[in-house]
Amino acid sequence: MAEYDNRVRSYGATSDVAIDAGLRAYMLRVYNYMLMGLALSGITAWAVATVPQIQALFFQVNPSGAVGLAPLGWVALFAPFGLVLFLGFRIQQMSLQTARTTFWVFAALMGVSIAPVLLAYTGVSVARVFFITAVSFGGLSLYGYTTKRDLSPFRSFLVMGMWGLFIAMIVNMFLQSSMMMWVTSIIGVGIFAGLTAYDTQNIKEMYYVGDDGTMAGKKAVMGALRLYLDFINMFMFLVRLLGDRR
Repeated sequence: MAEYDNRVRSYGATSDVAIDAGLRAYMLRVYNYMLMGLALSGITAWAVATVPQIQALFFQVNPSGAVGLAPLGWVALFAPFGLVLFLGFRIQQMSLQTARTTFWVFAALMGVSIAPVLLAYTGVSVARVFFITAVSFGGLSLYGYTTKRDLSPFRSFLVMGMWGLFIAMIVNMFLQSSMMMWVTSIIGVGIFAGLTAYDTQNIKEMYYVGDDGTMAGKKAVMGALRLYLDFINMFMFLVRLLGDRR
């Protein structure tokens, strides 16, 4: 009997070690995808902002410095939303390679959307805000990964807040209120800070030791997409609050 109990305990310990190692590898894959997506967006944004021939494809910069969208710029602005929906609804039917390729295309197009930030704000302030965002994101994601507290009750509040924020931003496109922009930026930082912690915990809970390589890879792509969106949105709102305009 004692020998049987020892075998059970030994098997349980080995299983726990395997799950921990698999979970670490899975989360590392998520973060690697997210970081590569951010790097691709950054390179694309830099190319669009600094190479006149590429910039002219997407933007029209007036002599006063105002930046307008060219026809292709409108496509690049709205295409990422379509790709997010496409991944969300079709990823189960995709191959892993198609899912990864869609994510890379999404990240590149997001870089086009970010390029106006490099045109409107000084490089030093953009770098400073990026560093602040990276440190904040890292701390929030670490909290989401390690906390024993269930963060799922906050999901409904955060999602409703996100939709309310989106509507307020559309309204402010017509009002052009600097005060409203300041308020929505503060709220936006708070919402995506909360989503960073919640999404990290949820992505961690999605891990299943029995998943094959394809399923685990698709989960990693979707996890990377969620964390990428949290990071980018937090960065964009912080730029509005802390960035120095040219």
